[in-house]
Amino acid sequence: MKESIDESLINSKTMNDEKIFNRLVDKKEIPICNVLGVDIAAINMEWLLSYLKENIKSGNGNELAGDYICVSNVHTTVLSYEDAQYCSIQNNGLMAIPDGGPLSTIGRKLGHKDIARITGPSLMDELFKVSTESGYRHYFYGSTDATLEKLREELEKKYAGIHIAGMYSPPFRALTTEEDLEVINRINEAKPDFIWVGLGAPKQERWMAAHQGKINGLMIGVGAGFDYHANNISRAPKWMQQNNLEWFYRLLQDPKRLFKRYLYTNSKFVWLILTGAKVKSYRKKGGRGYDEKTKSSNGS
Repeated sequence: MKESIDESLINSKTMNDEKIFNRLVDKKEIPICNVLGVDIAAINMEWLLSYLKENIKSGNGNELAGDYICVSNVHTTVLSYEDAQYCSIQNNGLMAIPDGGPLSTIGRKLGHKDIARITGPSLMDELFKVSTESGYRHYFYGSTDATLEKLREELEKKYAGIHIAGMYSPPFRALTTEEDLEVINRINEAKPDFIWVGLGAPKQERWMAAHQGKINGLMIGVGAGFDYHANNISRAPKWMQQNNLEWFYRLLQDPKRLFKRYLYTNSKFVWLILTGAKVKSYRKKGGRGYDEKTKSSNGS
């Protein structure tokens, strides 16, 4: 009988991840704001792009290879509050960036004046724009074959010279152990710098955690980012993005799937914040600010 890579396997790889994975960079460099148990990176796009540039193409190669970034919002933060294992997955990656506007708003109220929203599609756009000059290679894991085909066409049209190392649409079922190893080998043979994971939350975060240290590139979970860049769906107008209303625009686009999620998670998030659930701001001892750039070879 073939063994399957299922949710129980993925869930089991949580609490001890950082002991297993030998991180080459020091997480203490990243300022954080803890919101309902999740260590949200108190950073902005400029900071993140500089950090990635410094470490992806370092003199020692990709120092972020094998690690992952969670793109966190109200939905994933509430899920983390309710599920200790999922919270551990959010916290045991390289960082959890503030995709949700309310997360950056809370960060600013707690003294992180430079924290700003970083959405998955926007991060993709910024990195795609500098891919040719930076020599970045991209792999796309998730979605459907039809969406990946459209995505390739749109990216090659919009970002001249972008290097797409590979794409793979996994089947809508649990992979066998043999199939999972095949996927790992397929990705690693393509030698990507970034692996964009579009499986949707919480599945994509669980997948990245299960493959931490196995994939030779930096994994970033971007949810609907594939659909945005394939032009399957459109982004909210700038004024809605700037006023934390992009969730409402998405709700109008896909009410059947998102209504119950937003009604529950948004309401619960507001309730938890208003009733004083634990929200704290801190920078780990030895952490770096926005102007200071120190490096350490000791993983955290």
